Amino acid sequence: MAPTPPLIALKNARLAFGATTLFSGLDLTLASGERACLVGRNGTGKSSLLKIIAGLQELDGGERFLQPGTRVAYLPQDPQFDSDDTIADYVTRGPASEQKEGSEEAPRHAMEAVLARLELDGARQLGGLSGGEGRRVALARCLVSDPQVLLLDEPTNHLDLPTIDWLEGELKRFRGALLVISHDRTFLAHLTNTTLWLDRGRLQRLDKSFAFFDDWAEELRQQEAEAQHKLERQIVREERWRQRGVTARRKRNQGRLARLQGLRQERREWLSQVGTAKLETASSGRSGDLVIEAEDISKSFDGASGEVVILKDFSTRIRRGDRLGIIGPNGAGKSTLVKILMGTLAPDGGKLKLGSNVEPLYFDQRRESLDPEATLWQVLAPDGGDTIIARGRQRHVVSYLKDFLFDEGQARQPVKALSGGEKARLLLARLFAKPSNLLVLDEPTNDLDMETLDLLEEVLSDYEGTLILVSHDRDFLDRLVTSVIAMEGEGRTVEVAGGYSDYLHYRKQRGEPAQGENKVRGKPQPQKRETAKPKRAAKLSYKDQRELDQLPARIDRLTAEVTALEQKLADPQLYGKDPAAFAATTESLGAKREELAAAEERWLELEAEREMLEAGKGELTS
Repeated sequence: MAPTPPLIALKNARLAFGATTLFSGLDLTLASGERACLVGRNGTGKSSLLKIIAGLQELDGGERFLQPGTRVAYLPQDPQFDSDDTIADYVTRGPASEQKEGSEEAPRHAMEAVLARLELDGARQLGGLSGGEGRRVALARCLVSDPQVLLLDEPTNHLDLPTIDWLEGELKRFRGALLVISHDRTFLAHLTNTTLWLDRGRLQRLDKSFAFFDDWAEELRQQEAEAQHKLERQIVREERWRQRGVTARRKRNQGRLARLQGLRQERREWLSQVGTAKLETASSGRSGDLVIEAEDISKSFDGASGEVVILKDFSTRIRRGDRLGIIGPNGAGKSTLVKILMGTLAPDGGKLKLGSNVEPLYFDQRRESLDPEATLWQVLAPDGGDTIIARGRQRHVVSYLKDFLFDEGQARQPVKALSGGEKARLLLARLFAKPSNLLVLDEPTNDLDMETLDLLEEVLSDYEGTLILVSHDRDFLDRLVTSVIAMEGEGRTVEVAGGYSDYLHYRKQRGEPAQGENKVRGKPQPQKRETAKPKRAAKLSYKDQRELDQLPARIDRLTAEVTALEQKLADPQLYGKDPAAFAATTESLGAKREELAAAEERWLELEAEREMLEAGKGELTS
C-alpha cells in the first residue's frame, strides 16, 4: 500500500535570530490522519516552526510545500483580538492562516454549532475576554473552517478540565493533519500517534504516541552518551599523537591536525547543551499542625443575570503537610476560594481560622504581579544592588537567573519582552527565593516546557510545607496532591481523597459524569425516568469498620516487631555465632515487612472508602 502523500512539508529548513541559528537542515512532513505533537524546551523554536508551517513566518533557508487547495488553520499561543468585533464576526472570518483560494466565510450554522459546543455568546464583544474565553474563541475560529491541516500552539492553556476532555474528543475525530504543541502530558498521550522532538536544532521523529516519549528520549540520550564517550577517547588518541612530537609543519600532518580541531569543536557542541533549570524552595520552619480551618463558608457575587453563588456551607480543614488540589470549570470560583483560604478575601458568612506561624507564598495565575516595564534584574532586586538572598544564601542576580535558564543578556531586558513560559519561570524564580511553609500555586503549569514542568513537580514533591494547587493539568494533579476539592457550580463542592483520577472514580461510582461534562459537550442529555434504586450504604459495613478500627494497633505491633528484628540483625557477630539464627531472623524480617506493607495498604483502602462514603452522606444531607 502506497504511503499517504504529505499535505504540507518542509525541506532543508533553516531559521535564525541574529547570530543564533535555531535549526538548520530540518525536514518535516504531515499527512492526513497524522496527529503529531511537537515537543522541546522553551526557546528551541517550536512556536516559530508552527508559524512557518502555517505560512505566517518566512524561512531563512530551505523550502515549504503545501498541497494546492489545502486549508490550514493555526491557533497562536496568545491570540490577539480587535475589541470592536463580536465573537461571531471573528469566528466566521476563519483562521489566521492560509485558506483555499476563493473560499467563503464559514457557514452561519457551522459557526453557531461550534459556539454552542464551546458555550460562547456570538453577540458578545471581544474586548474584556478572560484567558479561558479567549482561548475558546480562537479554537472556535480554527474548528469552524473545516481545515485539512490544524496547527495548535498550547490549546489547553486556560481551558478547564471538561473543555479539555471535549477538545480531545473533537481532535480524535479530525481526519486531516494535526500538529500540536502542549505541556499537557495526558492530553498528548490520549491524542497523538506521532511524536516530533525539536532538540538543539534537530528534529527527531517517533511514529508512536507521546505516551512512549520518555522511554524513547532516554534511549536517544543513552546513545548520545555512548557516542560522546567514543568522541572523548578519539580526542585522547589524537592528543597523544600530537604530543609525541609529530611536527605540524609537514604537509601530510595538516589534515590530521584539522581533524583534531574538528573533534574539539564537536566536543564543545556536546558540552554546550542547554542546561536544566535549578528549582529549589526555601523553608521558613514548621507551621502549627492546623494550617487553615474553614467552617460553613459562603460567598456570592452580583452577576449580569442575578446572584452568582460561589460557595455555600463550605467546610474544610487543612493540616501541615497536606497537598490539596482545587479543580472545577472556569468561572466556578477556584481563585476566589484560594483567596478566601489565604485570608485576602472575606467570605460573606462562616468562620475562617489561619494557623500559627503560617508563611504563605502565592503564584498568580494571570502573572499580574509582574511589571511589564521592569527588567528581570529589577523584578528580583527591586531595591537595587547586585545580589539577593535566595534560600538563605547571598546570590548574584545574574547567577540566580541562570538557575532558571535566563542568560546574562536577558537580565536588563523588560518583562514585556519575555514569552509566556519565561514569565512563568521568572515568577517561580522570585517566588522560590522567599521562605515559606504554605505554597499556593494558581495554574503554575501554563506555558512551562515539559522539562521545567517535570523539575517543578520534583521540587513540589520534596516541599516540606503545605501545598494548595489550582490546576487543569490532570497528570500534574495525580502526581502531587493527596486530596481534591471539586467546585461543581452553584456553590456545591465535594472533597475526595487522592488525585484527579480518584475524583473521576468517585463520580463514576455515584453514576455521575465528571463536573461540567454534559454542559460542555453542548448536547442536552435525555432525561431518564426516575427508578427506585437500592440505597447506597452511608458507612462501612460492620466487618470493615471493625477491621479499620483494629488496623492501627496491628500496624504499631508489626512496626515494633520489624524494628526489633532489624536491631537483632544489626549485631555484626550474629552470623558468626549462630548462622541458623541469622537465616531465621532474616526470613522472619522479610515476612514481617510484607505483612506490615499489606496492613498499611488495607488501612489506606478502607480509610479512603470511609471518607468517600462520608462525603457522599454529607452531600445528601446538604
